[in-house]
Amino acid sequence: MRKYLLLATMLLALFAFGCAKKEVKSCPEPEKPAAETQVEETEEVVVEEEEIVVEPTPMEVYKANYASLPTEHKVKKGECLWWIAEYKEVYNDPFMWPLIYKANRDKINNPDLIYPDQVFSIPRQFDLDKVKESRQKAGAPKPYLPPEEANIPAELRSELGWSF
Repeated sequence: MRKYLLLATMLLALFAFGCAKKEVKSCPEPEKPAAETQVEETEEVVVEEEEIVVEPTPMEVYKANYASLPTEHKVKKGECLWWIAEYKEVYNDPFMWPLIYKANRDKINNPDLIYPDQVFSIPRQFDLDKVKESRQKAGAPKPYLPPEEANIPAELRSELGWSF
């Protein structure tokens, strides 16, 4: 027990004295000779024009983010249209899977059977009627509106009265 007390005391002493700040010595400034003649300097006043940076509106930011979302998806093993539509970078709403199905009917015979390595296009421009129709077909609850966190065009968000 005494060993622990002695060790603790030594550690405290080490921290107390070892962490002290060093004294900073300032260097004296060299003296200027008084005999030199002073030359007057003219000061030029330069007025710099500030660039006015216009911040983008929230709608413009949303449009830029929406435009950067992928327009294609390569199917991985085990995926289904429901899961693909649920991905945050796709629609962030699983009930919108019929939009993907309708856009890729030439590649999909049965929406329940999709295969790995198929590449589906992800429609990005659609209106509220198409969203309601696809959500109704997928079995979403009434009034068939997408959730606020869904990735939908900015104009549609504005039409629904949602913030950006």
